[in-house]
Amino acid sequence: MIKSYVFYVLAAFAEIGGCFSFWAWLRLHKPAWVILPGLLSLTAFAYFLTKVESDFAGRAYAAYGSIYIAASLVWLWLVENKLPDRWDSIGVGICLLGGLVILFGPR
Repeated sequence: MIKSYVFYVLAAFAEIGGCFSFWAWLRLHKPAWVILPGLLSLTAFAYFLTKVESDFAGRAYAAYGSIYIAASLVWLWLVENKLPDRWDSIGVGICLLGGLVILFGPR
């Protein structure tokens, strides 16, 4: 299961990085070439998600959502230099708890 979390984290930062390249191009008025590494990053994102140990894609994607939210706040802090506030922290805690329920709930 630890391996799955590593792939979830890799997927999250690959997705965020890929999407941010489009944000940079369209919202920060960076040159269009910045989307090229973003496209590679989004390809890596899709690849990493296929490496998660799960019998069902939908369940893997649902649990991934909580990791993505946490990674987004780390991105906010480290890349955009904006410290998440307490409401961000509370929200991500709720999401991570939900991800754990999805992954480890009795079936």
